[in-house]
Amino acid sequence: MTQPTDFPRHADSAGRTGLSRRQLIGTAAAAGAAAAMLPGAAPAQEAAPALPAAGAPFSDATVPDLARAFGNRPFVARPTDDVPESLKSLSREQYEAIRIRPNDLIWGGEPHGFALEPLLRGFYYTDRVALFLVEDGVVRPVGYDPVGYDSGGAALPEAAKAPGFSGLRIRAKIGEAHQDFAILQGACFFRLAGRGQILGVNGRALMLRPADARGEEFPRWRALFIERPKTPGAPLVIHALIDSESLAAAFRLELTPGETTNAAITATLVTRKQIDHLGLGGMQAPFLFGPHDRRGADDARAAAYAAGGLQIRNGGGEAIWRPVRNPETLQISSFVDAGPKGFGLIQRDREFETFEDDAHPWERCPSLWVEPGEATGVEGLWGEGAVTLIEIPSDAEINENVIAYWRPKASLPAGTEIRLAYRQGWGREPEIGPIARIAGTRSGRGSADPRRLFLVDFAGDGLFTPEGQAVPLETVLIAGPGKIVEGATRWYMRPERRTVRVAFELDPGNAKACELRLALKTQGRQITETWLYRWTP
Repeated sequence: MTQPTDFPRHADSAGRTGLSRRQLIGTAAAAGAAAAMLPGAAPAQEAAPALPAAGAPFSDATVPDLARAFGNRPFVARPTDDVPESLKSLSREQYEAIRIRPNDLIWGGEPHGFALEPLLRGFYYTDRVALFLVEDGVVRPVGYDPVGYDSGGAALPEAAKAPGFSGLRIRAKIGEAHQDFAILQGACFFRLAGRGQILGVNGRALMLRPADARGEEFPRWRALFIERPKTPGAPLVIHALIDSESLAAAFRLELTPGETTNAAITATLVTRKQIDHLGLGGMQAPFLFGPHDRRGADDARAAAYAAGGLQIRNGGGEAIWRPVRNPETLQISSFVDAGPKGFGLIQRDREFETFEDDAHPWERCPSLWVEPGEATGVEGLWGEGAVTLIEIPSDAEINENVIAYWRPKASLPAGTEIRLAYRQGWGREPEIGPIARIAGTRSGRGSADPRRLFLVDFAGDGLFTPEGQAVPLETVLIAGPGKIVEGATRWYMRPERRTVRVAFELDPGNAKACELRLALKTQGRQITETWLYRWTP
């Protein structure tokens, strides 16, 4: 099943940072620390290719060449049991309390507005990730110095016993404020946020066999190369080397922070083995309970989730909204498509009153929207396939139990090089055009067992005339298996809110799962998103 990932409980922070060169390699002692960041020792006959040395030239071809060098050799696992006990035994709170001092942030205070914070290995982050800066066209490994950290009371190893890094946190100036806007840590997970938002939904660079009976394989960051921006307003470019039993990969992430933070991604995949279950544009987020699903929620809050639904704009242009759930049993849904326009886990609810959570601002979590680009090397990676949704039972809000990704129909043969591209938007949800959107879903007991009552709200100007009268509406409502209770469907018009509520009852009979589909039309033309829902007991 899916590996648990961190869902930090800190809000955005602000403040000015200073420039420190303490963490750049420049002495023999620092060079020794850099050696500790390289991949773990392996048998000589299976040694992993070497990463660039300090001062080596760097170009856009460097990391793809590394991916080819890695991918054309057998996979070499790296040790994860060498994390110092003083860091490995920390609780989540103790680990998250370790932060770089503001004056020691890399590039802090420079006019481009980005500042880097290397993250130590510790807690359950045991993978070793080599960190490099790219400045003036050459590589400069990042070294470790405990003096630059506020340990929060934890015992940090001395400089000569560098624990290695597990990833990277990045601060950016967005508008007039500084905030944490990106973090790359854990397997090949990464999170971004738009202006004023917190880090929420988790992106995944690659996914292999998620929720597969054969077991999931987790590609992992092996090295990150961060280019120093030359001018204010320029994007931050990160080159990432990823390694796994089945493939090696190079990812280039061009990050542009803003109201919505955009990521332009290009990737080169080099397969060691045949891959028949690949996940592209993967993402995951916690959904504990909400208005339509309060299973087992003895909780004073109104809701707890970082994404309320899966939005899809399929190849035919249909806009789909699928509320997500915290189910009793594992649920896997495939939305078969060809040439999808986009998909994402979306946080539509932006009011505190939706959640009533004083400790965590769920309403400030970003939506993540993926728009496919081009792919070469294997036909159809963004062609035929399915947006896949996995919903995993969860009893804690730190569990990212809702997962979405694109699964291509095509398999990847062993020994193949594939290049692909796509774009991500982290922030507000994308516009869906003039059609009305789903503004809310609620569910509860029906008029008799085992019936279920559903309330689905559609909101949009196109539902009403300029005078405030509802346009002639036709309801398309389908259930299978199960049936819609005859005579129990009602419509409630709220012109002042530009909202139409459809209330209906489902009689599932003896079915263990029912698929529901709802949309509104006028004069034969659909004027709303398509609402999809899977009911399970």
